[in-house]
Amino acid sequence: MIKFESISKKFGKLVVFDKLDLDIETSGIVSILGPNASGKTTLIKMLLGMVIPNSGKISINDNSILKEWKYREQISYLPQIAQFPENLKVKEVINLVKNIRNTKSNEDELISIFELEKSLEKKLNHLSGGTKQKVNLVLCLMFDAPIIILDEPSNGLDPKALVSLKDLIIREKNKGKLVILTTHIMSLVEELSDRIIFLLEGNIVFDGTNIELISKYNEVNIERSLAKLLEYRNVENIKI
Repeated sequence: MIKFESISKKFGKLVVFDKLDLDIETSGIVSILGPNASGKTTLIKMLLGMVIPNSGKISINDNSILKEWKYREQISYLPQIAQFPENLKVKEVINLVKNIRNTKSNEDELISIFELEKSLEKKLNHLSGGTKQKVNLVLCLMFDAPIIILDEPSNGLDPKALVSLKDLIIREKNKGKLVILTTHIMSLVEELSDRIIFLLEGNIVFDGTNIELISKYNEVNIERSLAKLLEYRNVENIKI
């Protein structure tokens, strides 16, 4: 289990979290949602050790991750914007990441799934945005990590690649892994998620299943349910 216990974080005068508590089981598909500046990215970066909380504890399976690094071998991460040297070829980037991780990988299968064979000799600066995203997905998913974090994974993907991505996410879930997903594509959330955590100004304002969310706001889908949630919060004078 991943546990965030009484986490507080601020940047200067900006308070992002104030004694946040959150438990996430290490299996299933969990969508962490919220408007811009709600705390999603900070939460993920704290889990990755890229941002250090001012106070509180973060642990994975009862082991604190603060000031540690080896636990990151358990995580595969797809950032919203991946930055690699643009003059490198696709195959060179894949080999670079393989050498850094130094563990078993299945890039050949993923290259085939995303139809990247003809792009392997191309430099990154010659690729379209959608093709770059396919490369980033290969880099993330080619390792057998028990925790997978996908930040806006559908960016730029064509319909065929998006279907392949959904199938891969479900396959990883069926292996007993945890997939943490952040996205603004609500159809993706509705189709895949076992649990939705909705953040607003650093607070958890909803934590439950798709069905529970839709039922709570008496709507037909997640998108409309979240719109109503935000509407109610506006009425309560909570700044979005």
